[in-house]
Amino acid sequence: MRQLNSFQVVFVSLGLFLATCDAFASNEVYALTTFKEAIYEDPLLVLSNWNALDADPCDWSGLTCSMARDHVMKINISGASLKGFLAPELYLLYSLQELILHGNYLIGIIPKEIGMLKNLKVLDLGVNRLSGPIPPEIGNLTRIGTINLQSNGLTGRLPPELGNLKYLEELRLDRNKLHGTVPGNNSSDLASKIRGMYVSSGNSAGFCRSSQLKIADFSYNFFIGSIPKCLEYLPRSSFQGNCLQDRDPKQRPTMQCGGTPPAKSHTGVDAKQQPVEDSSIHQAASKPAWLLALEIVTGIMAGSVFLVALLTTLQKCKNKSPIIIPWKKSSSEKDHMTIFIDSEMLKDVVRYSRQELEVACEDFSNIIGSSPDSLVYKGTMKGGGPEIAVISLCIKEEHWTGYLELYFQTEVADLARLNHENTGKLLGYCRESSPFTRMLVFEYASNGTLYEHFHYGEGCQLSWTRRMKIAIGIAKGLRYLHTEIEPPFTISELNSSAVYLTEDFSPKLVDFESWKTILSRSEKNSGDISNEGAICVLPNSLEGRHLDVQGNIYAFGVLLLEIISGRPPYCKDKGCLVDWAKEYLELPEVMSYVVDPELKHFEYDDLKVICEVVTLCIYPRPNNPVSMQELCTMLESRIDTSVSAELKASSLAWAELALSS
Repeated sequence: MRQLNSFQVVFVSLGLFLATCDAFASNEVYALTTFKEAIYEDPLLVLSNWNALDADPCDWSGLTCSMARDHVMKINISGASLKGFLAPELYLLYSLQELILHGNYLIGIIPKEIGMLKNLKVLDLGVNRLSGPIPPEIGNLTRIGTINLQSNGLTGRLPPELGNLKYLEELRLDRNKLHGTVPGNNSSDLASKIRGMYVSSGNSAGFCRSSQLKIADFSYNFFIGSIPKCLEYLPRSSFQGNCLQDRDPKQRPTMQCGGTPPAKSHTGVDAKQQPVEDSSIHQAASKPAWLLALEIVTGIMAGSVFLVALLTTLQKCKNKSPIIIPWKKSSSEKDHMTIFIDSEMLKDVVRYSRQELEVACEDFSNIIGSSPDSLVYKGTMKGGGPEIAVISLCIKEEHWTGYLELYFQTEVADLARLNHENTGKLLGYCRESSPFTRMLVFEYASNGTLYEHFHYGEGCQLSWTRRMKIAIGIAKGLRYLHTEIEPPFTISELNSSAVYLTEDFSPKLVDFESWKTILSRSEKNSGDISNEGAICVLPNSLEGRHLDVQGNIYAFGVLLLEIISGRPPYCKDKGCLVDWAKEYLELPEVMSYVVDPELKHFEYDDLKVICEVVTLCIYPRPNNPVSMQELCTMLESRIDTSVSAELKASSLAWAELALSS
């Protein structure tokens, strides 16, 4: 009986061991799944095979597992243009040795939970858009050899805990917004004392404790003080572009450093300070009573002003509460993660109140467009202000999550940076909680969309020369979006409905369809989103704004076909426009059949250029794809849209010219 009990104990123990191993595997799959959920744009689809139902993630792209395929050892997803933030649940990957997410568009803060990855040897989060402070918990990564946080928006002081990392050989912190001193050692580092709430007296350290650094770059931050002696072996360029006292490496101008000369480093409490303080007391005692009274009154007034300013600042900070990201579906506040959004992101974008827009849009009765995901209103700002188009997102408040809010704000900031004559201008946004409101405010284009003109019976207004001007204007707008701003910008769904026409028929590219990307993040509404029929226009049209340049070029080719033919890009009766036009594009003798029959005339030389451009867009060269810069140059240099060309081509041009002037 005792032997049976012994076997039972062995089997129970084995069962517990296997269950524990399975639990660890489940935790790692959960951590990876949560990481994927925190990514809201994956333009290159590198996470497309990350399936939460797959218990073995070792074949997922970007992952490397142990020999036994029981733990994730490495995550390497670089240059994939991922947009999102870092999930704190990554700490569950306790065997992880390398976390490499270099060259993406990650935002938010670095979670302090990263410091729990005790086996981590490489942490590379360089060239992203991370903000907030470097968590001192990184000092717990006792095996780390490489830390790369360069080219982000990190702020705050440099944690002296980095000096605890005795195996750290490479540290790249250049091109951030870090300030304070570069921590040397305990006795000379005031920052470590100020931040003592994070550091115990036994663990506090700076780089001079046991620096093994072979490569380090602190350049282009806002560090003050002097270079620690233990780091003077590093190249002087490692400290340039700061506010350091040492002027040998090139430092920032004084104005960029707060308008004051670089601060000198603190060398501890001077033993001679005590007599100085005593002498000041004796001097105060010998002052006249009236002078003492005046100083007291002045001190009270200065203190009152300081107190009022402090309370005002605290009140503002209280009103600007951080976004709470619901990582887990639980009512517990502990199950939420606070994401700090860079307050600079929307500082230059006008924020309208719902009441302002309600008045401008006649109680939101003036609806000029609608779709399952949004409503478009026309309005006029009071006081003779501009005409506006207001796009309101159709989503219920209970379906609006923290990461959707984060995405909304980054979209607003992204649209606000566009400034070109052929792109729609974002005037501002509206964000209110009662009633729940998320709106974008654009300048209004009075002639509607290009789609309306072609397919609602108004195509006759668009002469050949006018169509050529529209085509060139669209090309200029795309050239600006693709090549003249950084990072590049692409239209989510480029088609004739995304082209708005002004009073003089100048085209304006407007990306209203970005709402679909926002809405698709909602579990409740994602099933309602459909892009059926768009496959002929632009494959994967909802994927990846910044790198879908070739998708935009393909769509531009389809759009040019629509402009010269007047036919919709896809319809049930006539099929796909690209398929229909294919037989006409390269045959000069039948090329004219592609032209809209409503046109009384057209220029054959212009048509040849258009068909050549369309071919380059739709059938790109395998090893050398065409760019919008090249296409725009072809159209501008070889198509004449001058007034003389218009008058020469059409007997009705005088009337058109009079109407447009």
